[in-house]
Amino acid sequence: MFEPCQLRPGVTMRLLRPSDAAALAAAYVRNRDYLSAWEPMRPEEYFTEEWQAADIAKRLAALQAGDQYPLALIAGDAIVGRFNVAGVVRGPFQSAGLGYWVDKNYAGSGLASAAVRMIVEKARTELGLHRLEAGTLLHNIGSQRVLLKAGFQKFGTAPNYLQIAGTWQDHNLYQVILHD
Repeated sequence: MFEPCQLRPGVTMRLLRPSDAAALAAAYVRNRDYLSAWEPMRPEEYFTEEWQAADIAKRLAALQAGDQYPLALIAGDAIVGRFNVAGVVRGPFQSAGLGYWVDKNYAGSGLASAAVRMIVEKARTELGLHRLEAGTLLHNIGSQRVLLKAGFQKFGTAPNYLQIAGTWQDHNLYQVILHD
C-alpha cells in the first residue's frame, strides 16, 4: 500500500523509512519558524535526528498494525513535506484523520493539493476507508483550499480543539466521504 508515486517531476510521495531520520530532522530545522504558527510547541530534542528516528520507528510500528500511514514528500535527498493518515478505525466506522505540512519553499505551489488528492484516492481504493477527516486553524485559508480542492467539506468548528503555538485554538473540521 502507498507505493511511491510521483506528484510532479522531481517530487515523490512515499512511506517514511527508518533512513529518513536525518532528512526529516533537517526539514524540521529548515521549516522551524515557518511551521511554528501551525504546530504544537516542540521541545529542542524534536529537531534532532535521534528524536526523529525514534518517532519514525513508532510510526512504522503503527503502520504495521494498520493504525496509520506516515508519508513523506521527497525532492532529491530532501524531505519537503509530511502527510499522515492516522487514527485509522476499522469496523463500522472505516475512518481516519489526515494531517500534513509542506516545506516553506513549496507552499502555494499545488504540491499539497496533489498529495491530498492522491491520499484521498488511495484511502478509497487501497485502504478501503469510508471517510477521511482533517482539521485546520480558522485562519489557515491555504490548508482549507487544499482540502476543498480534494473534495472535503466543512462539517463543523471545534472550539479549543488543539494546542497550537502554545494556545488552545479553534479548528474548522472537514471530511470527505469516500464511498456512498
